[in-house]
Amino acid sequence: MRALAPANDPDFENVWDEIVWRGLVHVSTEEGALRERLGGAPITYYCGFDPTAPSLHLGNLVQLLLLRRLQLAGHKPLGLVGGSTGLIGDPRPTAERTLNTRETVTEWVEKLRSQVERFLSFEGENAARLVNNLDWTAPMSAIDFLREIGKHYRVGTMLKKDAVAARLNSDAGISYTEFSYQILQGMDYLELFRQYDCVLQTGGSDQWGNLTSGTDLIHRVEGASVHAIGTPLITNSDGTKFGKSEGNAVWLDADMCSPYRMYQFWLNTDDADVIARLKVFTFLTRAEIEEYEALVAAEPFRRAAQRRLAMEVTTTVHGIDAASAVVAASEALFGQGDLTTLDAPTLRSALEELPHITAAEEVSVVQALVDTGLVASASEARRAIAQGGVSVDGEKVADDTHVISGSLPGGVSVLRRGKKTLAGVFVS
Repeated sequence: MRALAPANDPDFENVWDEIVWRGLVHVSTEEGALRERLGGAPITYYCGFDPTAPSLHLGNLVQLLLLRRLQLAGHKPLGLVGGSTGLIGDPRPTAERTLNTRETVTEWVEKLRSQVERFLSFEGENAARLVNNLDWTAPMSAIDFLREIGKHYRVGTMLKKDAVAARLNSDAGISYTEFSYQILQGMDYLELFRQYDCVLQTGGSDQWGNLTSGTDLIHRVEGASVHAIGTPLITNSDGTKFGKSEGNAVWLDADMCSPYRMYQFWLNTDDADVIARLKVFTFLTRAEIEEYEALVAAEPFRRAAQRRLAMEVTTTVHGIDAASAVVAASEALFGQGDLTTLDAPTLRSALEELPHITAAEEVSVVQALVDTGLVASASEARRAIAQGGVSVDGEKVADDTHVISGSLPGGVSVLRRGKKTLAGVFVS
């Protein structure tokens, strides 16, 4: 099974209809006018990403894929990385952000730029362009900012924005710094409208107040009508927050979230969520997704939709080679492949997701079973071995004096008790 190359579904005449079907429009400016613009001559549109961390995450992936879908429809994307807004940070619901140093933000800007550019095409008539809002914010004095931009904002309107209102009603309150964030984002849209005739901004629906800050500013200053799309916040069917794995964000940087962990995250998608995830996070057509929907209903135990979802998204984020490697590792770990043929980095990252130990030298299988938590005691370990229920690197262990030496690529071993309980042993 190979992942699809990105392409829009040809059954939809207008990309607006497709993104609505995929559930990507939670709120927008006037739908009829927006549909007409997206179905007509190419327009320029943008989405901004603030460097508040050294990597983007799955929430950002929604926007990156929307940028790509609109580009595939012939429109011209601007990927904005917020060198200036990243120094401020948009208001969180409960408390002030910790301000990062300028050096840290500069470093993170470059990391995010390299991630954003992987999802867009920089060739052809609608080639993408990356921009940094520090380029037009840094030269502006505080007086110029207040006269040219701040003059067009009304404090009463700013106070009504959801993010601001939530903070005003909290114990933390809100600083003037974060209160001003919406003005900076509005100025970004105005600048891109002037420079590139940008007429659409996309973002999460929780950013709607910031999105409309720009549309309102452009209308006041330029007398023009521009558009915004707010995508829904993705949640699981049980109401829990999407995009977390064991309490941690699922990052797009392979060093912060390995391709194997990324693949397993999607593979564990609940049946109730998998079809919605296929719509948002893959380029499968409506007909293909409907086939998977039927499979989920008829044969949920096969988890065909989850496997396709995991393969598609891991390929999109990390490439086909990395995705194929983690599929091979996943299958080999559970007895459907040859462990010795796996590449060392993928095998190691897979074992890091399991209970594991590090040994300075060879370790007895009995001790390893106890230390990894596969058994509660040495006597239980010996009983499991005597009953034929323990294997190392795919070979059944018959003797409780057996030692584990890390014979697989990268100096690791796979310890198994029963059919599905695994652990890793790293021999340094």
